[in-house]
Amino acid sequence: MKDIAFTCDMEVRDYECDLQGIVNNSVYQNYLEHTRHTYIKSLGLDFAVLSEKGINLVVKRVEIDYQTPLKRGDEFTSVLKMERLSPLRFGFVQHIYRIPDNKLVIKALVVGTAINQRGRPELPDDLIKVWGLD
Repeated sequence: MKDIAFTCDMEVRDYECDLQGIVNNSVYQNYLEHTRHTYIKSLGLDFAVLSEKGINLVVKRVEIDYQTPLKRGDEFTSVLKMERLSPLRFGFVQHIYRIPDNKLVIKALVVGTAINQRGRPELPDDLIKVWGLD
């Protein structure tokens, strides 16, 4: 993936695997979410503070293309970049690669928006600037 904004390295834990010895498909969403939260935190943003200001970041859709399974003990890197999808929606383009062979494990698009205090979609200018979406 080009123009990577953030990278997060992790390792598969035993309890994340199914009876076949591979990571259960639902666990990949946890990996993706951990990467997004770590990225947002690295920018100096805090979900609790945003919520106190009446800004709630929400996921609207997740698309995942599974390529190669991870197995118990595998190390991997989760990368992301952000895209502006519309005036009110943004996308986290996320890939996971197995270490050390850099084999693509999954490709994902996580579509989100921000909800204001009235429960309406609103993408604040300060978030747009911090994420480089302007």
